Amino acid sequence: MGEKHVVRFEPVGIEIEVDEAQTILRAAAEQGVMLMHGCKEGQCASCKSFVLDGDDIELDRYSTFALPDYELEEGYTLLCRAHPYEDVTIELLNYDEDMIKSGLPIQQARAEVVAINPVTHDLRHLVLRLVEPTELKFFPGQYVDIAVPDSEHVRSFSMANTSSRDGGRLEFVIRVYPGGLFSEFLDQRLAIGDPLDLTGPFGVFTLRDAPDRELIFLGGGAGMAPILALLRSMAERGIDRPTTFYYGARGQRDLCFTDELEELAAKLPRFDYVPALSEPGADEDWAGEVGMITDVVARFELDLSRADAYVCGPPPMVEAAIPLLERLGVPEKRVFYDKFTTTGNAGDSKVLEAEIR
Repeated sequence: MGEKHVVRFEPVGIEIEVDEAQTILRAAAEQGVMLMHGCKEGQCASCKSFVLDGDDIELDRYSTFALPDYELEEGYTLLCRAHPYEDVTIELLNYDEDMIKSGLPIQQARAEVVAINPVTHDLRHLVLRLVEPTELKFFPGQYVDIAVPDSEHVRSFSMANTSSRDGGRLEFVIRVYPGGLFSEFLDQRLAIGDPLDLTGPFGVFTLRDAPDRELIFLGGGAGMAPILALLRSMAERGIDRPTTFYYGARGQRDLCFTDELEELAAKLPRFDYVPALSEPGADEDWAGEVGMITDVVARFELDLSRADAYVCGPPPMVEAAIPLLERLGVPEKRVFYDKFTTTGNAGDSKVLEAEIR
């Protein structure tokens, strides 16, 4: 470990101590300060901030898509990559003042595999039971890092459940990619009873308290997991807000949790589930929506100025959804998103093609 330095966040006036061996984001998470972030790998720009005072900051490898050279020269930084070597003051560009003070300190945990069930041809429902500790506090919509056995790597996955109190269970929906470091291990080697090491919780894809605003959920692939957690939480808490969940899939074989979503519609009186298929087969008996999920949203919605939007799924879908939602009237600060990246052959092109420093 190195020396510690004070990092002050403006305009919220919060100070933390950061060890030189830590990133600013990691130190904040350990101290219960919930800063906006996404990938934690310098690829998504969710944690981009501006350095107001202090310039002795070193950055781990990052993508120039997330932080172009000209922005670095102007004083911007990525908190998930930044190591301070003196006291610094950071201006947060994207934050929720109520949420920033409500963070849960991250924990180390060990769990064992309870179930691995296919829910589509390439999505797996992984269920773990916490062993030590037996409970992990998190907000619905957050994620944990899972250590990949026999490697030095971790991979991040969102919980699909709302709490670990029910027998210490954690649920995940994980897509299997060719060459995926964890997903191929999950699909080929992981077995019931195997141990896994976890760290978390992370993430700010959590439901904001805004009872006067309707909710738009937009997901695809494994983006089902955190949105399912939010919907389950709403049903448990009796939250009654106009809510629509748009879920995009290629064909019917890519749809999952349909029965549960229908059950949730019975518990949430103003909830609608709208799945859409982009490539339905000629032999599929499909009477639902057809097309890219963003096109479906554009057909259904005219004015979303009174909506909060939550988007989670493959990067191309997220990148198409955000400007669409803003054109439909969702304020920029009311669009919350998780953008998945992969390590397999089907990886995010922006990650694969970006210059990594």
